[in-house]
Order: sequence, then C-alpha cells, then structure tokens
Amino acid sequence: MMAQYLEIKQAHPDCLLFYRMGDFYELFFEDAVRASAALDIALTKRGQHQGGDIPMCGVPVHSHESYLQRLIRHGFRVAICEQMEDPAEAKKRGAKSVVKRGVIRIVTPGTLTEDSLLDARSSNWLAAVAEAAGGMGLAWLELSTGELAVQPVERAGLAAAIGRLDPQELLVPERLAQAPDLFELWGEWKERMTIQPNPRFDSENGRQRLMAAYGVGSLDAYGAFTRAEVAAAGAIVGYVELTQKGRIPRLSPPRRVGPGAVMEIDAATRRNLELVRTMTGERRGSLLATIDRTVTGAGARLLAAHLAAPLTDVAAIARRHDMVGFLLAEEALRQDLREALKACPDLERALSRLTLGRGGPRDLAAIRDGLAQAGAVRALLAAGGTLPDGLPDGLKAVAAGLGEHAAHVDHLRAALAAELPLLARDGGFIARGYAPQLDELVGLRDESRRLIAGLQARYAELSGVPTLKIKHNNVLGYHIEVTATHADKLLSGKNRETFMHRQTMANAVRFGTVELSDLERRISEAGDRALAVELELFEALVAEVGGRADAIAAAARALAALDVAASLAELAAERRQVRPVVDRSLAFTIRGGRHPVVEAVLDAQHGGPFVANDCDLAPDNRLWLLTGPNMAGKSTFLRQNALIAVLAQIGAFVPADAAHIGVVDRLFSRVGAADDLARGRSTFMVEMVETAAILNQAGERALVILDEIGRGTATFDGLSIAWACVEHLHDANRCRALFATHYHELTMLASKLSALSCHTMRIKEWQGDVVFLHEVAAGAADRSYGIHVAKLAGLPPPVVARADAVLKLLESGDQNAAIHRLAEDLPLFSAALKRPAAKAEAPAPRGSAVEDALKAVNPDELTPRQALEELYRLRALALGGA
Repeated sequence: MMAQYLEIKQAHPDCLLFYRMGDFYELFFEDAVRASAALDIALTKRGQHQGGDIPMCGVPVHSHESYLQRLIRHGFRVAICEQMEDPAEAKKRGAKSVVKRGVIRIVTPGTLTEDSLLDARSSNWLAAVAEAAGGMGLAWLELSTGELAVQPVERAGLAAAIGRLDPQELLVPERLAQAPDLFELWGEWKERMTIQPNPRFDSENGRQRLMAAYGVGSLDAYGAFTRAEVAAAGAIVGYVELTQKGRIPRLSPPRRVGPGAVMEIDAATRRNLELVRTMTGERRGSLLATIDRTVTGAGARLLAAHLAAPLTDVAAIARRHDMVGFLLAEEALRQDLREALKACPDLERALSRLTLGRGGPRDLAAIRDGLAQAGAVRALLAAGGTLPDGLPDGLKAVAAGLGEHAAHVDHLRAALAAELPLLARDGGFIARGYAPQLDELVGLRDESRRLIAGLQARYAELSGVPTLKIKHNNVLGYHIEVTATHADKLLSGKNRETFMHRQTMANAVRFGTVELSDLERRISEAGDRALAVELELFEALVAEVGGRADAIAAAARALAALDVAASLAELAAERRQVRPVVDRSLAFTIRGGRHPVVEAVLDAQHGGPFVANDCDLAPDNRLWLLTGPNMAGKSTFLRQNALIAVLAQIGAFVPADAAHIGVVDRLFSRVGAADDLARGRSTFMVEMVETAAILNQAGERALVILDEIGRGTATFDGLSIAWACVEHLHDANRCRALFATHYHELTMLASKLSALSCHTMRIKEWQGDVVFLHEVAAGAADRSYGIHVAKLAGLPPPVVARADAVLKLLESGDQNAAIHRLAEDLPLFSAALKRPAAKAEAPAPRGSAVEDALKAVNPDELTPRQALEELYRLRALALGGA
C-alpha cells in the first residue's frame, strides 16, 4: 500500500495527497505534518519507512469538504485519490492485493465547484496571462458557471485588469513570471500565482484546446481574438483538463472585452474607494454591501461583476437604466418578480457540476426548480408587457432569454422523488411510477425486507426465544442475534440443524441459516440491480440536461440580469435615487449628491440627515481646489462624486437630486495614507507612486480625486509637489479632478489657471468652538483648524494650550526668529500648570505645604522623569490644600 501511495505522490509532488482508505482520506509523511498543523488535527504514525516512523493524519470522507476548504484557504493544492474498485474485487486477485486507486481531480483555489467550498454571492475566477506577438492577453474562467472571457491588455494596464477580476488563482508562464518590469505586480499576487511551463501558453496549442472544448473546427464564429488572448484562454482550458483529469464543464462562448469597453480602475483606487471590500478587507461597509439588494446568488455575482467593471458604452448604460426605471415605476410587478426570484436555485452552478460529472440528484432538482421559476417569471413579464409603455428592450431580451422549458420541467418532476440524496450512488432518488423496471426491482427488494420481518417471527417461535432479532452489519450481513443466556437453545436439539453459529460476543451470540443467506443474496441482488438502474436513469437525465445546456445557461443569465435590475430599482426606491444622464460629453454635474455608504450608516444609526452637496466640473471649471479643516467632510465629498460616477456607469440610479455625467473612461483616487512595509515603502513613497500613476495615465475623460498630496514630507517640499501636480493636472492631463489640500497657498493658482476654481468646506465659529457644516461653497479656507480637531480627539489640555501658543507665535511674524525663540525655552510645564481663568484655584497661603515642598526641590539634581514626577506631586499637594 505504501508503495502505491509513494508512486501516486511522486506524480503530484506539489499537492497534498488525500489517499482514500475506507471511510477516511489519509495523509502520510510531510503531507501529514503540514496538514495536521493547518487543520489542527492529531498527527499519528503508521508503520515505518526506511527505518523511521511514518507520520499520518486523516479526515472523514463524509465531512472532508470542510477540511478541504480550510486547506485551500491556507494556499494548499489537494489531489483527491479515490479507490477505483471494490475491495472485494482486489481480494479476488490475492490476499495481499492492493485496491486500485487513482487521482480523480486536483483541487486548487481557482477550480472549485462545490457549493460548500464557494461563496454563493461571489465569483471564483481562474485567470491567465499570456504574451504573444502583438501584445498581451488576459483570460478568466468561472469553473462553477462555465463563464469564459478574454481581453487584450497592455503592460501598463495589466495590474488594473487583474485587480478588476481579483482572481483566486492566476496562471502565469515562466518567462513572464521572470520579467523584471513585472516584478512588483507579481509581488502583489504571489500568494495566488501558479507558474506554468511556457509551452502551455502556446497560441496554436491554445486554439486547438479551445476548438476541442467547444466541439468546433474554427473559433471564427465566436469573434476575432488576438494570439495572446487565445494563448491565455487555451492555457486555462488546459489547466482545467489537467486538474479535472480530462473533464471539462460546459463553457459559455468566449466573451471578449474590447479596449476601452469598461472604466479602468487601478487597484489603489479600488482600495481607496472601498468598492467591494473595505480597507480592512471586509465586505460589510463597502459600496457593494450597501447597494446589494439581490435575492439570488447569481444576481449577487453579476452585480459584483458590474461594479468591478462599469461600462463606457452609452447605449448599453441606457439599456440598463431603462430596465431599472421601468421596474422602479412598476412597483407591484417588481415585488412579484423579486418574490419569484427568491425561489430560484443557482442554475449556473448546478449545470456546471452536472456537465463536469460532479453533480448529484439535488443538482437535477435545482435545474427543475430553476426552470420552473423561469417560466413563472416569464409569465409575469408577459403580463407586464401589456402596460402602456410596454417592456423596455432590456427586459424584452430577458424574457427571450428565459426560454420555454415546460416539457423539460414536467419530465424532471416525473423522474425525481420528493426526498433526494446528495449523491447518486446513495440511490432512492427516482420517483415511483417513472420506470417500471426499477419499480419491479425496488418492490422485490422491499418485499424481501418484509420477508425478513416474517422470518424473524418464525425463528422466534421455532427457537422458543421471543427476543430473537435479525440484524445487519457490513461484516456479517444479515444474521440472527440472541442474548448469551438464550444461546444454548439454538445450539441444542433440533435447532442445531437450522441455526449455524457465526460469532460469540460478551453479551450476545450470532447465528445464520441457509434460508437467511439465500434471502440476503436476493435482497442484495435486487438492491444492486435497482441502484444500477437508477444510475443509468441518472446518466440519461444528466445527458438530457447537457443537451439543453445552452438554453438553460441562457435562462440562468436572464434570471441574474433581472435580479440585478430589480434590486437596483428597489435600491432607488428605498434610497431616493435618480436616473443620471450619461452621454459622451465631458460634463460632470451633480446636484444634491450624497455618499451612498455614509448616508446608509447615518440612517441605520439615526444620526440625522446626510448633508448633500453640488459638484460641477464643467470643461471650463474642470479642476476644483478644495480647502477646509479636517473633519469637515472633504474626503467624503471627494469619494461620493467618484462613487456616483461608478454607480451611473454600471446602470444604477444615483444618490443625488440630479446628475449629468460625461462617460468616465478612467477613475483614479489618491485618498488616505498607508505604508507598504513589505516592499520597503513609506507612507509618502506609496503616496508618490500612486500620484505618479495618475499623472502618467489620466486623459481628458478621466475623473481624478486627490487628497492631501505632499503632506507626507517637509512643508516646502510638499507644497512644491502639490503645486506642480495641480499645474500638470490642469495643463497636461486636462481631466476632471477634485484636489483637496491644506496648502492654502495653492489657492493663488486660481488667478493663473483658467479651469481651476477654489471651493471650501463651510464651518461656523461659535463661542470659541468650531461647528462643521459639511457644506461645500465657493471660496478658500483661511486656516485648517487642526488644533481644534486635536482638542476634539482628546489631546491633553496642556498640549492643546501649548500648540495654540506656538501657532500664534509662528503666525505673528518671522518664522525663523519665532522658531529660535521656541527652542530657547520649553514652557511646556508652565503651560501644564496654567488653568483657565474660570477655574483658577486660590493661591496657596504663604508657608503652605506646596511652598515647603517646592523649597526642598533642587532642580539641578533631578532627571527629566524625576522632574515630571515632582510636578505631579506638587500639583496633588496644591489640589489637596484647596
């Protein structure tokens, strides 16, 4: 057995080997050590190899998926090695024969299909990058749904394209993995990279693989693809063949994302805007979590895909807006559709498992129920078509995609039983009356079981032992069991001729009879034959589903699209959102815009209404310089306008009173501060890298939001950098931009740059305090109120008072002279002892404890720490005396 194990392991050296032994998957040697540590399970030993103990651990077959999920999350690849024959067959070859075993699949992060290993509301992309003459190509596949897409990419845009997909596994050829100019990119994805030999990315081999997968002699019917795109897609198909041991699921026709078809958003911007995850990596608090009202897993995945890749095609955006607008107006229809959609299983993933040979009876039931609901939804839309304006084009396309499946649904209803097992091999999933041959075998099996009950009663009477039982286990099969006290009755007299002793235990004795053995054989044969017939019927039903796979997949896509449109309409009704005007102009006019996430949080916490603000980046006013204090809402204002652009271009309504947006082809955001210690980058270095990417790539259709550029270095250095960035954005990039800063000196640029205007966050000073109004108004702030914010944050009063004194001194005249004066004395302790006039303590009387203690202090002998401790002691004496 160990020789067999080592041979299989040698063929899969980069995987943990799940080696099937009865009811367990066992792991040995180093695999066992690594798996036991990752899973926190016991590490044992079994036998010896080359004089040393063999480490071993194992997981139960019936619950192995939960362990598999944890191993995949730890970054392991797992080869599933199954028993390929019945152990009884192996015994026929000899007592020492080993059961045949073989790897049936390799489980990797990008090739999961089981519901228990996947998030129903998130896609699980397997991506590949290839390079060929003429450029680079990117391909991505969702194995659990069969969706395949390709895109031509330039080297400079590769990081943004991969960031958009966020693949769970990324296939990279060896030559690209070693490219010096891509070193940093691969560093970001190293935990998800799988490096493959270069030949697997050959474009001609890729073309052959794709044609074989689709069963066609040419790819021309699917469109024109570059050699790099074909190489990437072919590499993915080849990898699936490798990991699934020759099995390939049904694949959707390859969808091509052309250059400029979607809004480009780089990884830094996605993080800054928290589109699908927050800065801490959580879904909750992201834009996706805030807008998601979908009721199906497929709809949730499609919404996430839309949010990751906003459109730039005005007509396509309008079609989505038409669908949302129609369903917003028709509330009753919308609610009926959403109720029908709630009953829809995940058609896409059930279909993929069935076509991959990994499905079960419940997947057939999911196809049946999903197609039944598709029919119900189609009927609702048909009724909606009688409304005055009829259905918009998008919903007409949905209705057509749903198709007609009544006959197939009726067939599956007739075939499948009410209660279904998870696996086909468990049997019992074909309904009575569907297959007469099966009914006969099941009847024979069940009749035999009734004969067992009758035989037990007869044997009890014959033996004179009323407690006699006929039982069954996997070792003895059917057998007679009596207590030890009654065993003699079966071993004596005439009973000896009928009952044959088989096993003696502490409290019971077991017997057999010729009649019982014959009946057991008949039951076993009937059960085996019934299961064989059921499995044949199952394969026939799966083949029937496979024959209708394209129509079923189209229905699944239509249901998901409808779910997204209905959910966005529900969101618009709930959050008071409006339809934006999206066109090919360079306009960006938002009236009464609101931040969707912040507004939702305020509503949930009953924190009062969100303060809406306008933003107008007209071509002659395309660069706004925004000043104002911290905590006044600058970052919120910047982000909300970027998020409104994203929502508008995914086809959603937007949180505003009105919006007119000229298509944004690229979105850039540099908001917030974070370091990147893993790559040796300080906060300021990260800021400069992200700023450089913006200034090098933004064009006139881009939307840029920048916050606090230059604040991570010395004052004059930072001011100089910020000044130069503003000029470059205005004169070279000529894009629409919001630039927030504390460098008030930049407002002087308004007289020099024609398309720049100054705006500020309004505040109100009241009785020495500052009230943040969170309103944006034309003009510039005269100061930043940083000390006030420090006070709100809870800095000790002495520190706040000292900071205020230093600020007044620095603002009073020559800064160099002021700094020298500050350095000559450090009146921090005197500031600490000062009290506001309203709370002044009465002076200590002459000869008080404070004076006596003070006279006893020799400052020249005190360390700084002792001086501070003495200060606190004197203060305590003063307060005690008062």
